[in-house]
Amino acid sequence: MSGGRSRRALRTPAALIAFALAFAIPATSLAYRPFDSTDAAVAAAGAFELELGPLGYYKAPGRRFLVAPAYIGNLGLVRNWEFVFQGREFFLLDDIPGESKARFVETGLLLKGVIRPGTLQGRPGWSVATEFGFLPPNIRADKGVGATAAAIASYRWPAVTLHFNAAGTRTRAGNPDAFGSCIVEGPYSWPVRPVAEAFFEREFGVGNTTSGLVGAIYRASDRFSLDVAGRAARIVDQNVYEARAGFTWAIGGSE
Repeated sequence: MSGGRSRRALRTPAALIAFALAFAIPATSLAYRPFDSTDAAVAAAGAFELELGPLGYYKAPGRRFLVAPAYIGNLGLVRNWEFVFQGREFFLLDDIPGESKARFVETGLLLKGVIRPGTLQGRPGWSVATEFGFLPPNIRADKGVGATAAAIASYRWPAVTLHFNAAGTRTRAGNPDAFGSCIVEGPYSWPVRPVAEAFFEREFGVGNTTSGLVGAIYRASDRFSLDVAGRAARIVDQNVYEARAGFTWAIGGSE
């Protein structure tokens, strides 16, 4: 996103591990399907860009979830700036006493701006952007309030596109969190391009997350694309797996 995108709470080691097993989701969730991090680009002024995952699958030890839906909305405000809102609805497939069947997580209200136009905007050099904002309470999950800020750099060559993210977050539990990622995309000119992402995150007082994702994006047009990806992550010495599929659709706007 990559969000994208979720904020771990609870105090005892056992509770922290149980929560991590249920939600090995980055505390810093940005916005670019199907990733957890993002690119140094924004929606055109006046455009609305919907990134929707209508149905996904998430598996942790002892818990399985449907993710229906995962969404990110990007509204172009003025040239080079957009407003971002996001969230994911998780439905627990297993009967676990005391746990809610449905919970809405990874909520965020963010501003994102391109501070140096580059190859993603048809100009020379690196594209550089920032994204920052407010993490509202989740529904039937961690209730605290957090904040996040990120720096993003992207460069597109004919054969490959790279996106780097670095972010700092105050999680809903009140913990400092550091996040770094790299996205690699195949040739943008290909109708279907392979993609991959790796990130490392440390939530101080909780533990580390490492994550890897591989997938593909089909660009049907400049305004519509489809994506599919698989993700594996390790958090608090436990493995989680996720399947993602969705689309990105841009409506309206002008440059």
